Amino acid sequence: MTIKDIAKEAGVSSAAVSRYFNGGSLSDEKRELISKIVKKNNFVPNQAAQTMRTGKSGYIGVIVPKLNSDSLSRIMDGIARTVEEYDYTFILGFTEGKQEKEIEFIESMQRSGNDGIILMGTAMTPHLASVIERSSVPIVVTGQKFDNVPCVYHDDKKAMYELAKHMLKKRKNLAYIGVTESDISAGQERRLGVEKAMEETGIDKNTLVKRISGFNVEGGYAAMKSILEENPYIDGVLCASDLIAHGAMKAIKEAGKKIPEDISVAGVGNSWADTISEPQLTTVKLYFEECGETAFKMLKEMMDESGKKPVISRVMLGFEIVERGSV
Repeated sequence: MTIKDIAKEAGVSSAAVSRYFNGGSLSDEKRELISKIVKKNNFVPNQAAQTMRTGKSGYIGVIVPKLNSDSLSRIMDGIARTVEEYDYTFILGFTEGKQEKEIEFIESMQRSGNDGIILMGTAMTPHLASVIERSSVPIVVTGQKFDNVPCVYHDDKKAMYELAKHMLKKRKNLAYIGVTESDISAGQERRLGVEKAMEETGIDKNTLVKRISGFNVEGGYAAMKSILEENPYIDGVLCASDLIAHGAMKAIKEAGKKIPEDISVAGVGNSWADTISEPQLTTVKLYFEECGETAFKMLKEMMDESGKKPVISRVMLGFEIVERGSV
């Protein structure tokens, strides 16, 4: 069945059917007639033909480093809600944290006709910067701030600074469990926030006991065990993510220490697990869903202005300290 067949059966012009599928102006009467024929015949328009007519496929690519992440899944929730609102569909690319796969997805998503790409949680390299610059479709990055790339990111340094200031009201001997500093936002910026808070409180930042973990419970557990073995005087630990913090809490309890009486613990993320831990976890609430929504709306604006000189937009989102029983 073709558009012409639908037009003939509905008693309307082919142009009317085309406007129906492309969201154009159409009377309610004609729209209802065409809709009945489409539903009766289970007709689905040819995507390639629609792309040729409109210059848009209605698809975007979303590239993520991992799937078992509360923060990334919440960003995807924000994207999913917003793409549906604008009648778009997104195709997911999973890189397993491998940047060569990231670049492969960017290139293949362009070849397959996606109108734009959202790239999550990446580390910028000269190769990636070159690929983004040469891209034939708009690309928006979430979770990182880059000078020459449209991006939506969090105020990681200030968020961790405020969290550390809160803990330093009660604790002076701090440890910090961070992540790889190739991750500028969660790695470098969050650590710098802790050190700034210590300096302003009159504590030498060089006394901060530091460990590196993955974004997981296991890493936080191992890092905290190491800290307790070598630095038993520690009375507060700040963690770059909530999962790391939950791992640290497990190690502290196994060592026979109480939270927060002996050691205070805080994380970043405000995940669902924070409210069922014992005690509940003090954390930073970051606006992940809003990050996804903002990223797609930014991308949509860039897609609508295709052919014009791109404007590099960067949006920084706020945060909120959520005080619970672990500090």
